[in-house]
Amino acid sequence: MEQAESSSMTSAALESSTPSIAQLRTIATPVTDYRVLPFGVDAIDRRLAAGGLRAGALHEATARSGTLADDAATTLFLGGIAAREAANTGGPVLWATCRHDLYAPGLAQAGLASASVVYAQATDDAALLAVIEDAVRDGTPSAIVAQAGKVSMVATRRLQLVAAEADMPALLLRRRRGRDQDPFSEPSAAWTRWRIGSAPSARLEVAAGGRGCRKGKMDGRTDAATWR
Repeated sequence: MEQAESSSMTSAALESSTPSIAQLRTIATPVTDYRVLPFGVDAIDRRLAAGGLRAGALHEATARSGTLADDAATTLFLGGIAAREAANTGGPVLWATCRHDLYAPGLAQAGLASASVVYAQATDDAALLAVIEDAVRDGTPSAIVAQAGKVSMVATRRLQLVAAEADMPALLLRRRRGRDQDPFSEPSAAWTRWRIGSAPSARLEVAAGGRGCRKGKMDGRTDAATWR
């Protein structure tokens, strides 16, 4: 009699501890209760949870190829995200790198004025990651953009945790260390990862033919320019 009651109680305990289908779905469903940075481009936003990038998270991007055009496009892609966050919060953007190769007028075309950027140059990737983590914990920047080559899984996990805690975008540009080396072949805890490449411009809808001009001088006495 006692053995039967014990078996019954054990069975009831197991049933109560077994998660239901609803509980499993809750665990498996990504949390969307966070601040979002939409791109404003429906083709992109509809593919992202909650309609945009999670603000407090680590996001990585790398160039689709080793060409200068794709590398520049990747830089401007992250610069544009940082510019939108700076406009929303009013804070500066920290741009950390190990090499001095940024072109401020190019970033300005992406909406990130030089007056809104604080530049930090580290000696190596290890020091760079320490600068990022300290800046996120400090909370002064509105967003952080960093250019790094080698980043371990442990380092990305730490950056993801501090970015989520501070509700601050940490944007990591993963640079190639060699022509055939893929930065995304290494594991990462980043919330999203992006491969960015440049695309050819669309053709103009109007004829835009031009013709060369021969050398001459401008006659300022006439309303129109007269070439001699």
